[in-house]
Amino acid sequence: MASATIDRYRKGAEVYQGDSICKKKSIELLAELRLPKGLFPLEDVEEFGYNREAGFVWLIQKKKKDHTFKKIKRQVSYAPR
Repeated sequence: MASATIDRYRKGAEVYQGDSICKKKSIELLAELRLPKGLFPLEDVEEFGYNREAGFVWLIQKKKKDHTFKKIKRQVSYAPR
């Protein structure tokens, strides 16, 4: 289901592949939107995409990542594709 949604927004999107560039671009987007740069604590990111016109963002990673935001005492889980 996620893949089908991503495919709908892929046309006209900025798409990057590879962990290093994906992390860089996701941090740039967070800064642009004035959001905390630690909002996406991901590892082994395969793809980052942003369709500016639609405001749709996606990140695809290799494996599940569990993270605890200590300041707000919340645990989140980022699933792979």
